[in-house]
Amino acid sequence: MSDLTGELIDGRYQLIRQMATGGMASIYEALDTRLDRKVAVKIMHSHLAQDEQFVERFIREAKAAAALSHPNIVAVQDQGWNQNGTPAIFLVMEMIDGHTLREYLNEQGKLSTKDGIKFLLPVLSALSAAHKIGIVHRDIKPENILISKEGRIKIADFGLAKGPLIGGTLTAESSVILGSVSYLSPEQVQRGVADSRSDIYSIGITAFEIFTGKKPFEGDAPIQIAYMHVNNRVPRVSTLVSEIPENLDELIFQATSVNPDERPRDATAFYDKLSAINLSLNPKENQLSLELDIPIEPMRPKSARKSLRKKVQELTAAIPVPSITPKAKETTQEIAKRKKASKRVRRNRKVALVLAVGVGILGWYLLIGPGSRVVVPSTIGATQSEVTAALSPLGLTSVVSEQQFSEDIAQGLVIQSLPQGGGRVDQGGVVKLIISKGPERYLLPSISGLTPDAAVKVLSKFPISLQPNSEEFTAKVPKGYVIDSNPPAGEKVKRDALVVIRVSKGIEQIALTSYIGKSSDQALNELQSAGFNVVSTYGFSETQLAGEVISQKPAGGGTADKGAKITLVISKGTQFAYIPNLFSIEEGKAVQSLKDLDLKVVVKKIGKKSVKKVTSISPKVGSKVKRGSTVTITVG
Repeated sequence: MSDLTGELIDGRYQLIRQMATGGMASIYEALDTRLDRKVAVKIMHSHLAQDEQFVERFIREAKAAAALSHPNIVAVQDQGWNQNGTPAIFLVMEMIDGHTLREYLNEQGKLSTKDGIKFLLPVLSALSAAHKIGIVHRDIKPENILISKEGRIKIADFGLAKGPLIGGTLTAESSVILGSVSYLSPEQVQRGVADSRSDIYSIGITAFEIFTGKKPFEGDAPIQIAYMHVNNRVPRVSTLVSEIPENLDELIFQATSVNPDERPRDATAFYDKLSAINLSLNPKENQLSLELDIPIEPMRPKSARKSLRKKVQELTAAIPVPSITPKAKETTQEIAKRKKASKRVRRNRKVALVLAVGVGILGWYLLIGPGSRVVVPSTIGATQSEVTAALSPLGLTSVVSEQQFSEDIAQGLVIQSLPQGGGRVDQGGVVKLIISKGPERYLLPSISGLTPDAAVKVLSKFPISLQPNSEEFTAKVPKGYVIDSNPPAGEKVKRDALVVIRVSKGIEQIALTSYIGKSSDQALNELQSAGFNVVSTYGFSETQLAGEVISQKPAGGGTADKGAKITLVISKGTQFAYIPNLFSIEEGKAVQSLKDLDLKVVVKKIGKKSVKKVTSISPKVGSKVKRGSTVTITVG
């Protein structure tokens, strides 16, 4: 397809440059002229637009991504047919400025355990969202995992996806051709069957490559790699990388099992197990220490008596003391003048008397009155040893008078003192301390397996608030007995905490539909979504097409326990094959054609030609024989 750079698609999307091209479509960086933002536009090659199957896949990709809203999935924003210029089917996606996981691995090689898990968890979170609504991606590989420059990891290309929200599936042959054979599960290669466990296999192979830097199987041709995935067991990561944790090694080994039943059932289960491993490897990750350390400032006691003496001396020195000297006989004028001055003298004497009384009262207060008591320093948040160190220089002692629960003060530290900091106590006195017992918490006991009445009696001994019982289905506890409490046993709760007793309703009964004659994909998806454990076997059938259900046990029409085992026998097609016309075909091609029909081949050679071709075949061409029968060809 020619480069469409510069064209305006659908009167809205201005194509800026071609970023990538493949066998099915080209991707352009474009400008959404209506919203003035960068987008990625995927345009199907024109020669494929006449192929209904390819058009269906292209539209399916839009539906699959549009059905999902997740921060780790590339969002599809628009889809349509360009009718204003070059005819083209297009898909508009959010623009991810970054690179693929494939490019990252090519540059970095294998990743450390910590970094590898950081890549896998967002991918599993996105797949979990898809699996929960019945969508299976079917093409997970490093090329479809994008990493933006901001570090956001996103899954792209839901073109091979299937599920009830987006329609049917592609054929087995097209899946193998369009998908990447290095990441396809054995059941996809053999039977074209894919469910959530197929995605688990693909992400398992991707994980193998992340931690080892190489794929588990390599070959010259895709069919060779596919054969190895079907017939060989993917090795453990630990055979190539010795430092891989044992539990992570085991999880990846399970995910890449040839038997789908041995893998985690979906991305949610895989995510939960990987998260638990990550937590065990990094227990302090995202944890905040809330310890509070409040230092006690040392008090500097001063001698109150020494200060008092100095103040009294200063005040006394300021008081005027009249002097008495012998006087001569006063004249009339002097007497008048003296009488006038005597009023001022009397006033000064009154002031002096008031000052003397004040000084006396102050001296009494500071020396022998209440002012002589010692000021108590603040001790809140201190340990008892720190309190002793602060009080001893003041001649004071302490005693624990009470212990109380506290949400703010840690156990063993002072909540309050009596008197409080800033208060006064007699010299040699005692300061009473209230010590923290820490937060008020009560350890919930186990009530699992008790009757509801017995559980209520056990929990009533604690100062908690019992809420109405909740009833839940479970296969682990008989109907009518207690499953556990919420919060669970062993957890410490506050006073008056809300506690619910969970009571078993027994095993949930699910209506069982008959899938005989229906697609095995539909049967697997619907039965697993309903909570059944599905086991598939395969057999020949002359009445059911390949991929259809031949029989089901237990049969549909009734009910079955949730989690019960449902066995499906899936058709491999007819057990007969017809002898093809192989005359004049080279020996190697003829043998391979017969083996592809599950027939055994005996070759008889005549003549001396270096390149031998088929001259006769037995049974004759067109004969109907059972698969596994022996066919003799003569070449010469």
